[in-house]
Amino acid sequence: MKSTLLVLGLLLVQLVSFAQIAPDRYYVQFTDKNNSPYSIDNPSAFLTQRALDRRERQQIPVHENDIPVNTEYLSGVAATGARLLFATRWLNGVTIETTDPAVLDAINALPYVFQIRGLEDQPLKQQIKEKEFFSSEVIIPGQSPVIKSATGINDYNYGSGQDQISQINGISLHNEGFKGEGMVIAVLDAGFIEVPTHIAFDSLWANNRILGTKDFVEPGGDVYTQSYHGTAVLSTIGSNASGQLVGTAPRASFWLLRPEYVFSENLIEEYNWVSAAEFADSIGADIINSSLGYITFDMPQHNHTYSHMDGSTCIVTIGADIASSKGILVVNSAGNSGSNMSFPYIGAPADGFDVFSIGAVDAGGNRAPFSSIGPTFDGRIKPEVMATGFGTALASSNNSFGNGSGTSFSSPIIAGMSACLWQANPSMTNMQIKEAVKLSADKANNPDVYFGYGIPDYMLANSLLTTLDKQKPEKKSLISVYPNPASSMINLIADNEVDWFALYDINGKLLFSADAQTLTQSEFNKVWGQVEAGIYVLKAKGKNSVEDLRVVKIN
Repeated sequence: MKSTLLVLGLLLVQLVSFAQIAPDRYYVQFTDKNNSPYSIDNPSAFLTQRALDRRERQQIPVHENDIPVNTEYLSGVAATGARLLFATRWLNGVTIETTDPAVLDAINALPYVFQIRGLEDQPLKQQIKEKEFFSSEVIIPGQSPVIKSATGINDYNYGSGQDQISQINGISLHNEGFKGEGMVIAVLDAGFIEVPTHIAFDSLWANNRILGTKDFVEPGGDVYTQSYHGTAVLSTIGSNASGQLVGTAPRASFWLLRPEYVFSENLIEEYNWVSAAEFADSIGADIINSSLGYITFDMPQHNHTYSHMDGSTCIVTIGADIASSKGILVVNSAGNSGSNMSFPYIGAPADGFDVFSIGAVDAGGNRAPFSSIGPTFDGRIKPEVMATGFGTALASSNNSFGNGSGTSFSSPIIAGMSACLWQANPSMTNMQIKEAVKLSADKANNPDVYFGYGIPDYMLANSLLTTLDKQKPEKKSLISVYPNPASSMINLIADNEVDWFALYDINGKLLFSADAQTLTQSEFNKVWGQVEAGIYVLKAKGKNSVEDLRVVKIN
């Protein structure tokens, strides 16, 4: 199922007639990266300094999967007559085009080729049809923009965006000066029509905050064509049209990347997504927003089943979790299948272990019926948090503003606000940002498969992160724990001089105490696994001092 927007029925009809029929496309899997001219000892040859800085801040080493595909292997495939599309270093392969079976035979004969996988079929490309998802996600254009009066003492006059930012308590974070400045967000989508001309983005262009574009559907293609979906998505984050629409991170900077082909649904788009995410990593993006999802395809043999939603099966999910492992916060729409009785579940890559999966509510906090539900096939809570995805204020066609419905619009609201939160807490990791947002949500103590952890409170999330940051010791400490926040398992590290430990809830109630010399890690984890989500105080007594450490428990 294509998680992209029904732009406008008329636009779809007009553009279908211009859709070109592409040759067959395939994925070529290589066996290794032997004899590569690149090395993890010289990562600046393939990663920008900004990408390396992000890794260093989060103590993430450069890995072998960061090394680009061997250029000799690519040249060998090209020499067979195939047209190279996009290489993927994380998967160690390349997508290609060819209609000649002899070319495929020649590629298969190369000693460094492991296998070839068919991704789309030319005759099926001719069967242009409206995608299933297009009927469940809608933009309603407004008339000429109406400028609303400012409400309250805020840095911005949010216009129609006021309610969706207030719902997640983001305005106070803006008022404290955190509006996404210095953060880079990669928006992976289907097209960005009117972004160069729409008044919603005047501020981005005037301040050079559109950093660049890249088309991962057609090499050298134009991302400002085919779809308004990315335009609407971008507006919920980056719009700065006072009195009309201000997004959740109006001072962030953006890369606009297109892995999604509007007029057909083929497995190659999952590979396109991975290549786009790799590019976002290499140029140093902090956050990826992906209002895309994959379940069914034009070639039924590629369809995903519920059993595939296990965080480990789908190519796009594997890529999304690798992106997360590089220190990127990957924010993805949960999907719009909630009303589908046969498949109400989230789609890939929202099933990823580290992907931040976002569902949709209306302005009153009621779950949108279309919002996809969990759990994942392996039983994890998804979606994780919710934001306005029913009647979301956004930019629409012809330089106007309107509203739209779909988890495609709740996801970027969270992505933008998370950029502001990370700007406020730059020493935190992507996972600490994610866990703080989850813990701040209104159902954090009792998450479920419909709302996940609920609607977040970004000022509370900021308070949690500020508390953790202030605990970073300037001198040697008696105790430390990791990770923090933690779920059912936590690692306790103590100095040799510690005599005893005690665990208290936030109200000062003693929950557990033990002699440090006899306490085992498993005993401490047994206690930790039984406490509910919340904030706790771990106390350690040494020979000459007592030390407190705040520890956050998440479900």
